[in-house]
Amino acid sequence: MVLSASPITGLDQPGMMATQSTRDGVRTLWVTADDLRPTLSTLKEHTPALLMLFDLTAIDERERTYRDGQPPADFTVIYHLMSLATRADEVRIKVALLGDRPTLPTISDLWPNANWYEREIWDLFGIRFENHPFLRRILTPPTWTDHPLRKDHYARATEMPPYSLTEEQERHEQDAMRFDPSAWGMQRHSDHSDFMFLNLGPNHPSVHGVFRIILQLEGERIVDAVPDIGFHHRGAEKMGERQSWHTYIPYTDRVDYLGGVMNNFPYVMAVETLAGITPPPRAQMIRVMLAELFRIASHLVFYGTMAQDVGQLSPVFYMFTDRERVFGIIEAICGFRMHPAWFRIGGVAMDLPAGWEDLIRAFVNDLPRRLDEYDAMVMRNPVFRGRTKGVGAYTTAEAVEWGVTGPGLRATGLPWDYRRQAPYACYDQLEFDIPTGANGDCYDRIVVHVEEIRQSLRIIRQCLDHMPAGPIKADHPLTTPPPRARTLHDIETLIHHFLGAAWGPVIPPGEARSCVEATKGLNCYTLVSDGGTTSYRTRIRTPSFAHLQMIPLLGRGVMIADLIAILGSIDFVMADVDR
Repeated sequence: MVLSASPITGLDQPGMMATQSTRDGVRTLWVTADDLRPTLSTLKEHTPALLMLFDLTAIDERERTYRDGQPPADFTVIYHLMSLATRADEVRIKVALLGDRPTLPTISDLWPNANWYEREIWDLFGIRFENHPFLRRILTPPTWTDHPLRKDHYARATEMPPYSLTEEQERHEQDAMRFDPSAWGMQRHSDHSDFMFLNLGPNHPSVHGVFRIILQLEGERIVDAVPDIGFHHRGAEKMGERQSWHTYIPYTDRVDYLGGVMNNFPYVMAVETLAGITPPPRAQMIRVMLAELFRIASHLVFYGTMAQDVGQLSPVFYMFTDRERVFGIIEAICGFRMHPAWFRIGGVAMDLPAGWEDLIRAFVNDLPRRLDEYDAMVMRNPVFRGRTKGVGAYTTAEAVEWGVTGPGLRATGLPWDYRRQAPYACYDQLEFDIPTGANGDCYDRIVVHVEEIRQSLRIIRQCLDHMPAGPIKADHPLTTPPPRARTLHDIETLIHHFLGAAWGPVIPPGEARSCVEATKGLNCYTLVSDGGTTSYRTRIRTPSFAHLQMIPLLGRGVMIADLIAILGSIDFVMADVDR
């Protein structure tokens, strides 16, 4: 498929209240609640195909100080649109809402992936979406009585009295766990059939975490599949609004716990955009090299567990051996393995150690041979091909409607990669291909993952050959922490180091987002600074949250065994979904 150069159009219609300047340069427009649906409908109608609802979130504005030029609001709902027909042409549509219980019309009929995003906003902010088909809590338990991302909600358990559970409350909690199919939006599909309801999860090896799918079966076929998420929710966005800009970095590692520093990447870039910091070239290339090593590690987990999910038990042991070699390199460089939290505001924590080149070169020279063996073991295995070819297929248009990015999108034939469409760090200086599939099925998603491992090796080789010299951290007053060596030479830098680590830097007021092509798709952090030492609003847009919404679409009409293959091919982790 050839990408066109048509931008998002229809932005000059009546209904637009004002424009807003943001630090990231994304066009930001305000509309009234009454004009929201007409505006979004017009944008979708006038913009050529591939207009994605990339993100949908909200801000509690009631304690915010710096809102110059913005309409009065108690809450703001933000619709982030992205055209995949261009070089990541983006626009934000904002709606200002007043009152403690505001409402907006649903847009789940315009973009199906708005369904979960609207439920998330209702759950965490208490903003109701009229005519939503299934508006109930999604990340917190059904018995939860408050909206956690409101500013008047506590951020730490120590702010609450000790937990107690009366017998009446216990009965209430148990009643809430009773299963009522109609309460989950399930319907009788035939008057002449008996249906069985089956819980897949929340503790099932194929769901890669604590995750439940309620299946409605007619015989051995699935007639409905309703995902139930939130078991892993830890309030990562709320924690981002209580930690300092610097001390939140280790928290990001735990979002996609297989992605390591790949999670640090968009967060520190968003802070740097707010602060006007440009990391030096050496830091940029070190970041890219580490990110690609983690892409390989994550894809090896996917490769091995995908084969295991459909019954092939041997490959996972070989592939985890290669993953251990990646972790050995990461540990030699960062000091930690899975969660090194190694990126810093303005650069990286420290320079590369002696001997790093030989360590990495030996690995990148050896892995291609092993990948060839895995191709013979897995990809050319007739049983594996029979279990994955033609299963769980969707088109490019369906992928865009549901917010699918990453390998799942490229498997449909669209060569769209954020590293190429909107280059960040030093990706514009590196050569690599964008692997694609043709059918958008389970097999093609695996093919794309495997080829991406080879392309990551290609990128790492270029980092080895062209690693620039120079500093590994920006010489900027808001870089945190400042270069360690300078703290031994002047008291000002020592004080700067202490305050930056203890309180965090004071980031100028503004809004900025930063996005990366992460292991599973586009991972985006949107940060709002109110001129303090902490983030006023931390929004984490993860790929897995959007991808799991497709389960009802992909699961209907297939056998349970096929659903297991579909789940494995999606490549998700529940911490990335629930945050």
